[in-house]
Parts: sequence; structure tokens; C-alpha cells
Amino acid sequence: MVTLTMKQSLIAILLAGILAGAVPGKVKAQCGNTCSATECCSRFGFCGTGSDFCGVNCRGGPCVNNGVSIADIVTPEFFNGILNQAAASCVGRNFYSRGTFLDALNSFTQFARTGSVEESRREIAAFFAHASHETGRFCSIEEDGGASKDYCDETRTDYPCNPNKGYYGRGPLQLSWNYNYGPAGNDIGFDGLGAPETVANDPLISFKAAVWYWMNNVAGVMNQGFGATIRAINGDLECDGKEPAKVQSRINLFTDYCNQLGVAPGGNLSC
Repeated sequence: MVTLTMKQSLIAILLAGILAGAVPGKVKAQCGNTCSATECCSRFGFCGTGSDFCGVNCRGGPCVNNGVSIADIVTPEFFNGILNQAAASCVGRNFYSRGTFLDALNSFTQFARTGSVEESRREIAAFFAHASHETGRFCSIEEDGGASKDYCDETRTDYPCNPNKGYYGRGPLQLSWNYNYGPAGNDIGFDGLGAPETVANDPLISFKAAVWYWMNNVAGVMNQGFGATIRAINGDLECDGKEPAKVQSRINLFTDYCNQLGVAPGGNLSC
């Protein structure tokens, strides 16, 4: 995952949360009973109407939901078509499953459900394109060589690192850094700072962590094209000509999955 870009995104969330009087990054916003029956509660703690409150950021109230069935789009043929490309020796073959992915979405009812049906299909294609790239089509659970890397940002005293733990990439979107593990754990129910390995040991938590990251950092830029999602996930390391082969890999996966799901990939594919 990205380093500076993630940090900038989290800072933006933090500032929004402070302005709203909310805890930043919460999946369950802290609006309490202050919203009226016609208002939505955003993840930043605001009450209001319109797409900014009732769309991707909605965490309570009359959230926009196009009613699309994710299970009808992510069919066994689609999911297993990705998984079965991983070698039989891959640890992910016995870890990731379509059923667990769908179970994880019970905690994220806005995932790929805030626009048109075509937009839902495009967002699903984008999510699986990045997951496939990050894990080698669901082959790996943990980042190769991640344990030897320092993913502790000591300036983030709100999410202090445990010196005996590593916050390297784990799960479908390779959750990384203490400032992601901490809030992800708080929001989806595991000890992110004390037991980050849970993301590599519990398939449901693994998918929840990936969708949590997606909803908090990526879903909001889907309307800017697939290239914007690359920048949101790993822009500082791959975009602007730094790693063109990796960018193209993500694009190729996205266009392939869009074709499988019967939707046009749209514009702005690269970053």
C-alpha cells in the first residue's frame, strides 16, 4: 500500500473528524441521536442530506443504496476464476473464499452500492483488480519480505506501535502501517496494534480490513476513474512514471474484470 498518500488521506479524515467533533476513521459515525429521520449520518459525524452524507460516506440513516446484489455480480465463476489462477501451493488458495468476502460485506452495506448498476460493476472490478495485483490473484496473504520492513510511523502517537509487532502488508489489499491497523481494528473488531497478524490468520477479518480500507480511502475517488484508485492505493510508489509496469498490471486486470462483468472501464485508467 501507499505511504505518503495514505498518510495524506488519513490526515484529511482526521481534520474532517475534528471539525465534525467525531473520532476520525470510524465506520460507525458518532452522530448519536442528533440526525433527523430524513438526514444521514456520515462517517465523519456530520448529519445532512445529499451524496456527501448519504452516499459513500454514509454510516447511518437513509443511506443511498441502489439495491444491487453483490452476490449476483461476484458469482462463483468470477471469484473462483481469479482464485484458481493461483498455484496449488499458494497459501491463499485455502484462505480466501467468495463466501467470506460476501460475509465481510455485511459490515459495509455501501460497498459498490451508491451509484448506477454499471458503477457498481465497475467498482467491483476495480476492487478485485487491486486485490489480484496485490496478492498475485489471491496467492499470498502477507507481503513478501514484509517482516523485514519498518512500517511504524512513530509520529502517529494516536496509534502507537508495539515494538514486537510488524505492520506490514496483509490481506487482499495488503493493509500496512500502524495508522491503518489501529483504526481498522477499532472499527471492525480486532486488536489492530496488538495483534496485526489477525489480518493474516482470520479470513473474515482479512476481507473486512480490505473493504474497510477501500471504503475509507478509495471508494470516494471511483468517480474520477480507475487511475485515481491506483493513486489512492499506491500512488507515491507507482504513479507519475515511477512503476509503469505495475500500473499497467493493475489496468490490465481492471479491464479484464470489467469485460467479465459486462461493463465499460471508463476513462482515466492510468495515474
